[in-house]
Amino acid sequence: MRGYKVFAGTANPEFAKRVAKHLSLPLSAAEIKRFSDGEISVQVSESVRGKDVFIIQSTCAPANINLMELLILTDALRRSSANSITAVVPYFGYARQDRKAAPRVPITAKLVANMMQTAGIDRVVTIDLHAGQIQGFFDIPVDNLYGSIVFNDYVKAKNLKNPIIASPDIGGVARARSFAKLLGVDMVIVDKRREKANESEVMNIIGDVAGKDVILVDDMIDTAGTIVKAAEVLKKKGATSVMACCTHAVLSGPAYERIAKGELDELVVTDTIPLKETSEKIKVLSVAPVFAEVIRRVYHNESVNGLFI
Repeated sequence: MRGYKVFAGTANPEFAKRVAKHLSLPLSAAEIKRFSDGEISVQVSESVRGKDVFIIQSTCAPANINLMELLILTDALRRSSANSITAVVPYFGYARQDRKAAPRVPITAKLVANMMQTAGIDRVVTIDLHAGQIQGFFDIPVDNLYGSIVFNDYVKAKNLKNPIIASPDIGGVARARSFAKLLGVDMVIVDKRREKANESEVMNIIGDVAGKDVILVDDMIDTAGTIVKAAEVLKKKGATSVMACCTHAVLSGPAYERIAKGELDELVVTDTIPLKETSEKIKVLSVAPVFAEVIRRVYHNESVNGLFI
């Protein structure tokens, strides 16, 4: 085999180290610096000629800087004669801008896909895309992994008396239904109306939650407004407890304060995005072993889907 190397940007270095550790492989060296005006400078410090290269870089905040790091590192590796370049993007930024929701607005997720391909990326590996159809924005293979692989074991280990899955909005029903099927439990829907960006108003609960241990399932949690309000309404409807499983902990603005003061009993997230601060209510599960196994399978031309069956 040609051999492969794993590089990392600066978005989430601890996550990259965990992936490399599971692969029993050191992270390859690349020097990433800033010029005085903020421009990014990259120099690959070892030969990658003929190698299959994997770049681990979430495009989380600061999204623009992390995205440019990924593109510039890709260009450096392509010009260094790497055989193939796979972008391992645990959190895919700009995924919420996936359609024209209003007149004269961009479809930024498609623009980012074009930029990544133009830079020279041959394959993308990510987890829980905000919208599954973003895979179709690329003309290269995209592996969209499922966070439920780690949430499933954690929830089962809690031995909840009367578990039930809840979708925090209509758009997340398919994700919640899949998780409910995995656990073998029923599901309910939180019906809400969003008045403006990053603000939501919980309106009604479709289904019975009285005496239930509710598990809210979503791909990401940003300002935590939706999740915290949903937990409040679920408790008012008789839920015994409310926990949330969200793959990507964006947690911007007042999120930490809302979680600390709100009715949500526990928030379970993964390490696709580094947390800005700790909280007694927040539990972090690592998906590094999952990504490590996917990298191994991609390199050896083995089935990725087989990991989730």
